[in-house]
Amino acid sequence: MAEFRKQYNPNRSSDWNYGGSKWRLSRSKIELFTECPRCFYLDNKLGTARPRGPAFTLNIAVDALLKKEFDVHRIDGTKHPLMETYDINAVPFKHKNMNTWRENFEGVEFKHKETGFTISGAVDDIWVNPAGELIVVDYKATSKEGTITTLADSSWNEQYQRQMGVYQWLLRNNGFTVSPMGYFVYANAHSDKSAFDGQLEFEVTVVPCEGNTDWIDDVLPKIKETLESGALPPVGEGCEYCVYREASGKKLQEIHKKSLQVQK
Repeated sequence: MAEFRKQYNPNRSSDWNYGGSKWRLSRSKIELFTECPRCFYLDNKLGTARPRGPAFTLNIAVDALLKKEFDVHRIDGTKHPLMETYDINAVPFKHKNMNTWRENFEGVEFKHKETGFTISGAVDDIWVNPAGELIVVDYKATSKEGTITTLADSSWNEQYQRQMGVYQWLLRNNGFTVSPMGYFVYANAHSDKSAFDGQLEFEVTVVPCEGNTDWIDDVLPKIKETLESGALPPVGEGCEYCVYREASGKKLQEIHKKSLQVQK
């Protein structure tokens, strides 16, 4: 079988940069801005994104299987057994745009009047309770010790609250009534078995998460200001990519200076 190699492209087509016909402000781009404004600027204004790591194909497979599983109950209008286990009075939401809302590069969209941004986010799932409130649901796959019942002890807690909040904000701005409480469906692979035997065993739990939307209306004008500015924004606290760029850049410049001295 021929080897597939995906080469990093440091110069993306301008159509996908800010001001281009295909550019949109996705949920992940908003998160990137909160993490590091400089990396966000290099990506969205200058077209040089961070290098991507390898695809988490096992996570993708788990997501696909969970979607199929919940879709059976979506078609039938019935509760999934996990909803019964966790006493969640809801069923998977049935809507003509559900597949679009799940698609990367599409998702739930909203045109933000104040900034002119088209903001988007692809959801994993949406449930609905008897009051007609939509419940945002995200699937996660991992492998860690113990049963996952809370996000409070996770370093990802605040990020996951923001993630949940953006989806909730998008749905509300599309005219839906949305519950402030969302859920993460966690598939946690056990690694304490005596043998692999060609199988992974998962413990699936449902973890509540109250979305945080208070910050969104404040951050969007800041993103607009950053993109419209010609000045390089500050480095995000703890951004390893920026530390690498600065350190490697200095060392390469030093080598270049020495080579010029030798040439003289």
